[in-house]
Amino acid sequence: MLKPFIYTLLFIACIGNSFAQEKNLSIENTLDIVRKYHPVIKQSFLQNEIAKNELRASKGVFDPSIQINNEEKTYDNKLYYKYNTSELKIPLWYGIDIKAGTENNLGERLDPMLTKNKSAFVGVSMDPFRGLIVDKRNSIVKQAKSFVELTKNEQLLVVNDLLLDATSAYWNWANAYNTNAILTRSVQNNKERYEVIKKSFVAGDRAPIDTTEALTQLQTFEMMQSQAALDLQKARLELSNYFWTENGLPYELDEKVSPTNNLNLSTINGIELGRIEEQVNQAIQLHPKLKMINAKSDILDIEKRLKTIELFPSLKINYNALDNNLNNISTSINTSNNVKYGLSLTMPLFQRKARGELAKTKNKMEDLQWDKRYLSLEIENKVRSSFAEFYALKQQIKTNEEILNANKLLFETENTKFQMGESSLFLINSRELKFIETEQKHIALKTKFYQSIYKNLWAMGSLN
Repeated sequence: MLKPFIYTLLFIACIGNSFAQEKNLSIENTLDIVRKYHPVIKQSFLQNEIAKNELRASKGVFDPSIQINNEEKTYDNKLYYKYNTSELKIPLWYGIDIKAGTENNLGERLDPMLTKNKSAFVGVSMDPFRGLIVDKRNSIVKQAKSFVELTKNEQLLVVNDLLLDATSAYWNWANAYNTNAILTRSVQNNKERYEVIKKSFVAGDRAPIDTTEALTQLQTFEMMQSQAALDLQKARLELSNYFWTENGLPYELDEKVSPTNNLNLSTINGIELGRIEEQVNQAIQLHPKLKMINAKSDILDIEKRLKTIELFPSLKINYNALDNNLNNISTSINTSNNVKYGLSLTMPLFQRKARGELAKTKNKMEDLQWDKRYLSLEIENKVRSSFAEFYALKQQIKTNEEILNANKLLFETENTKFQMGESSLFLINSRELKFIETEQKHIALKTKFYQSIYKNLWAMGSLN
């Protein structure tokens, strides 16, 4: 029972100012928590590690290797053959292999192709078409590097999308929290008004219909507040989906925690996004989706070169210098007489497989280019759309602020006239409903405005 409590304390401590004495949570703290502890983020980093390990594995084509063979046959007390071979092979770029080793072949029935007794060899093998023209080994490593870049941008895209969802959940919660606060206040005000009306009715100053009018208004706000409380609970639980502890346990946001954001008009008026053309250019240059396409294009370009080289014949050349003086092999090899070499040439006559594979790769490259054109346009339009939404909401907030102040003045004036006996409860209720409706809309516009900032970053692929 103690460990979960300790983990909870550690999580609360890591949030910093998020859950301080005032129990407030800001959007910055929310995103910081998601970046650090959300399982999807951790999984995306694991994919990066997998890609890096793939790159490490691809470099294994250049790893030197040692091979030792020992084969012996004895029959009827007679040594038929005994082969001892050791070889060091070093793969190099351009398809070149350097080999060096020793042989010790004994017996009465040796393979006549083999050299008797002890000998040593140093040699080289290569395939000029598949090595010198296109280095297959180096191409494999380059493809793995491009795959690392591809995976890195996939991870950025995952983070970009996840953080947008988290900001949407946060601002929905902030909207629900403020709406519930408005309606809770309205319920309290209407309760007080209803009590005053009842006392006035008992004293004979109010008609019975006024108590019914006041009670109906109170019940209307109680219904609205009940729905707002439910919406707040749902929004809080939705936001809790993005909160996890350091040890991988889900964390439910406390009901006492409140959003901390400056929704003042002066603050909103001071926020700018910059120039739209700069944002579009930045998105086209840096968006993870387009960088992923560039990485895929690099991979296919290498694949195209590898498939093109398959149209050439396979020419394998082997050359070994031999010597039986193992103690002075570096200087005593007779390269004019003691040599072993070979050459093999292979080429399919119709090349249907090679031509088909090459054509498939070219089709993939063309398909990728169409993807890039489409995604570039889509990203540009999303950036322009979010940019326009930001300034439209900014203007709407400014206009709605004036409407809100006007409705507030009308309500307060009507309330003053009612207390002086110059107005009716019906008019007060109408003014109040309109004022509360405008106030709720004002909060919704402000939270949408702040959400539009993060939608703009998301559209540019920079929300990470």
